Amino acid sequence: MGKIIRMGEYFRRGFLEPSGDQPSLFDWIFSTDHKRIGLLYLYSISTFFAVGVTLGLLIRLELIAPGSTIVGPDTYNALFTLHGVVMIFLFIIPGIPAAFGNILLPLQIGARDVAFPRLNLFSWWLYIIGASMALSSLLGGGGPPDTGWTFYLPFAGETATNVSLAVFAVFILGFSSILTGLNFITTIHRMRAPGMTWTRLPLFIWSLYATAWVQVLATPILGITLLLILAERILGLGLFDAARGGDPLMYQHLFWIYSHPAVYIMVLPAMGVVSEIIPVFARRPIFGYKAIVASSIGIAAAGSLVWGHHMFVSGMSDTAILVFSLLTFIVAIPSAVKVFNWVATLYGGSIRLDAPMLFALSFVLLFSIGGLSGLVLGAAATDVHVHDTHFVVAHFHYVMFGGTGFAFFGALHYWFPKIFGCMYNNRRATWGWGIMIIGFNLLYFSMMLAGLRGMPRRYYDYLLQFSQLNRLATYGSWILAVGLMLMAANLLIALRRGQCVGANPWEAATLEWTVASPPPTENFAQLPQVSHGPYDFKKAGKP
Repeated sequence: MGKIIRMGEYFRRGFLEPSGDQPSLFDWIFSTDHKRIGLLYLYSISTFFAVGVTLGLLIRLELIAPGSTIVGPDTYNALFTLHGVVMIFLFIIPGIPAAFGNILLPLQIGARDVAFPRLNLFSWWLYIIGASMALSSLLGGGGPPDTGWTFYLPFAGETATNVSLAVFAVFILGFSSILTGLNFITTIHRMRAPGMTWTRLPLFIWSLYATAWVQVLATPILGITLLLILAERILGLGLFDAARGGDPLMYQHLFWIYSHPAVYIMVLPAMGVVSEIIPVFARRPIFGYKAIVASSIGIAAAGSLVWGHHMFVSGMSDTAILVFSLLTFIVAIPSAVKVFNWVATLYGGSIRLDAPMLFALSFVLLFSIGGLSGLVLGAAATDVHVHDTHFVVAHFHYVMFGGTGFAFFGALHYWFPKIFGCMYNNRRATWGWGIMIIGFNLLYFSMMLAGLRGMPRRYYDYLLQFSQLNRLATYGSWILAVGLMLMAANLLIALRRGQCVGANPWEAATLEWTVASPPPTENFAQLPQVSHGPYDFKKAGKP
């Protein structure tokens, strides 16, 4: 561990070093270096996450008491619509694969870059254009969209708000996701270092691989669905309007055929992050490597067949409900396999509770709560009682925020010293994590209880009997926000005053830790020869 240096010095090392005498914005926004593109994603995604958090806090503030508190009903509808669009399409879906995947995929497989660097840069530009359009939908036209992030028809075809711009923004973002998926699949197939066999791939790479296939195969369906919304709004075809011979249920099928697999686009990379962190901080090889690989593929495959469980109350046939319910329970099996393997890896390990490990363990707990509450929604009989209540919202946030969000923070703390070459204050990181855990559970567990008692979601007002739980949920959101701010401040301080670290501060065994921190521009002076698995600490020379 070395001296304390200033922030500017970090950006004069490795791939962060400017090409000229002075740092230039153009060096970054037109760079084809996968690490710089990954950092561009990381900065962009973090910014949009802050926007989404702010919108969420406003929603909770409005719901702190019955009746009007800070906004009117139309503004409330716009708030939860934009909160959903920003968090789903600008943070959760691209968060881990686009940011950490871009930075680490070539490093972990022993390559100098991704297969198509220019296409990679183009994907980021599409992401920025789509994000700008989504935020622009707040302004002008008929006002912010008010349909919810699902854009359900026929209402989305009739409302006078700025839905068309928001829909086209998501269409552009979908293209960005597809191109990233294609790039990752080709890179993993074609650019692995000598000796990097399929059974020596880090589990984070396997999770990116499974995710990329879902991105490539499922996202075009979303594109078609979004084009149909635009056709409805512009041409008035009546495809989903029952009064004109259309079928509104068909829209729900088309939307959820993409959007449920999208849940696995969001959570599979998070599982890959956890599979990287746990063996390193338990000092044990991962338990059941091949079972975790198979479960990643199993989740991607089975998860593409369960979209119908979102529609149990829509009037589907009993047979369809039975089949979708059964498939939903089946997809829980590979998820449970992963949890079992993580717990088995911890058993007998020499566990270090540093910040990355705390976030990884939080993922296991919160994702398990989210997964088990998902079984309540997967069973048709119980789903009828809690459908469209705050129980669904809480379940979704336990899986997405408690799962993918906490894994994102874990990845940030785990790879921060590798990316920037400096270390944050672990004590402050632990405090931030602790405050976030308390705030998170107070917020979403209160919502889960309110949902079980019948509190409907997306409602601007509610009965007095739900007041106490809504008040607790709002207090939880404030505590959670304090934890987030402490975490962000700690990392920013580390950039300015953090201590230098060597190439491998965690003594991990995967390839990215064999190069300097930050890594050089083309990663490896010579392509590495891989001779052992990613979690074989003894052969990697790590105690």
